[in-house]
Amino acid sequence: MEYSKEQKLIPYPASSLWMDCCCDRRAICVSSILLIGFFLTVVGVVIALIFGIPKRPPVNRQCKTIENGTGFLCDDKVTCIIPSELCNGIMNCPSGADEETDMCNNLPNSLPGYLVFRCGNSHNWIFVNRKCDHINDCGDCSDEIGTYASCPPSCAAGWWSCTPVEFQYCSCIPRSLCRDGRQNCHDWSDEYICPKIS
Repeated sequence: MEYSKEQKLIPYPASSLWMDCCCDRRAICVSSILLIGFFLTVVGVVIALIFGIPKRPPVNRQCKTIENGTGFLCDDKVTCIIPSELCNGIMNCPSGADEETDMCNNLPNSLPGYLVFRCGNSHNWIFVNRKCDHINDCGDCSDEIGTYASCPPSCAAGWWSCTPVEFQYCSCIPRSLCRDGRQNCHDWSDEYICPKIS
C-alpha cells in the first residue's frame, strides 16, 4: 500500500499501533484485560483464604498512668488508662481500642502479660493495678503478701497494719475502721491502739 506525503507526515497514535498489532477488535482486548484482572483477583482471594490475612503487627501499648502505674496506651498515643478499665464494657479510649473484640474475647490470655497478675491459685487472675492495693482481690492474699506480689512491706497512708478479721483485707485495714466499735483486727489493735482519724 502506498502512502501520499500528507499521510506519511500524520503522526500515528501509539495506542492505535498497540491495538493494531495486539488486538483486531477493541472489545476482545477489553474483555481479555478484564478477564486477566478477574483471574488475578480470584488468585489473591484464594491465597488469602489459604494462608490467612496477615494481622497487623502488635502495637506497644504499655504506658505509665497518672498514678505512675502500668497502663494501656490508647490509639491516640496520649490517653493512658489503668488496666482494670480494659474490657469492662465502657469505651475509655476515644477510639474504643480498650474494648476491641480480639483483645477482650479470651481474658486474660488475649491481654498483654504486663496488664495481668496471676494469683497463687493459677486459675485466678486480676488486673495488675489491683495488686498491692491492700484488698484481697485474689481470694488467697497472693496479690498483697509474699514475694510473688512484691508489695511494699508496710501499709500505705490511711491504712493500719494488723491481721484482719475480715476476708476482704490481707495485712492492713483502712484507718476508717479504727475505733468504730467493731473488731477488725485479730488483736483488737484497731480499737485500742490505732489512732482515731479526725
